[in-house]
Amino acid sequence: MRLLALAFLLAPVAAEAAECRDTSFEGASYTICEVQAGEDLRLFHSGPDGAYGSFRNVDEALAAEGGALGFAMNAGMYHRDLAPVGLYVENGTEVSKLVTRDGPGNFGLLPNGVFCIGDRFRVVESRAFRQERPECRFATQSGPMLVIGGKLHPKLLAGSDSVYVRNGVGVSEDGTRAVFAISNDAVNFHAFARFFRDGLGLPDALYFDGNISRLYAPSLGRHDGGFPMGPIVGTVVPKG
Repeated sequence: MRLLALAFLLAPVAAEAAECRDTSFEGASYTICEVQAGEDLRLFHSGPDGAYGSFRNVDEALAAEGGALGFAMNAGMYHRDLAPVGLYVENGTEVSKLVTRDGPGNFGLLPNGVFCIGDRFRVVESRAFRQERPECRFATQSGPMLVIGGKLHPKLLAGSDSVYVRNGVGVSEDGTRAVFAISNDAVNFHAFARFFRDGLGLPDALYFDGNISRLYAPSLGRHDGGFPMGPIVGTVVPKG
């Protein structure tokens, strides 16, 4: 397993950077960052001194290997000690296990799902993931699913008054594109899910979090701060 992890770490770093831009849908503002298969997209959680907790700490760690963050956002829910909630895989190593039971909170609003980074990108419903066990170099579980095979999560309510700044990821049908989105306005789940399906045309999408949602997009001059966070997803580019 250590050799496998080392191989991933030593894989060539793609020169491309995620394309980030501001957009709007149904009167709400969003920022999206689109990543193509073949770009160096990774998940980050811990270093020698414990959980990174911030985009800056990840960027400083990457500098040691001649890299830098191209873009990043928080990528799943976490416990008080910043440990991931549910499945978390980093560099081929399973750090925490898949959770498929229902429960309280957004994570337990089944179906939830897993964002998987392999040769291509996938968002897979958690119980289907348990049956299939796809190969993932990196994976993070969160919930609820927003869009499942082109259909909205059945428990999302169009008229819900639960509105927050929210972030998540959607993938194209062929798995060659992953689009990360954060709302710049407070929106409910239904509106956020429609943005992925109807605004971006993506058949599968997963909610990462709300209220604490943050984005690092230097191409837009954006570096959101706040409380320490758990899992982080981002692209690695050569250090300028």
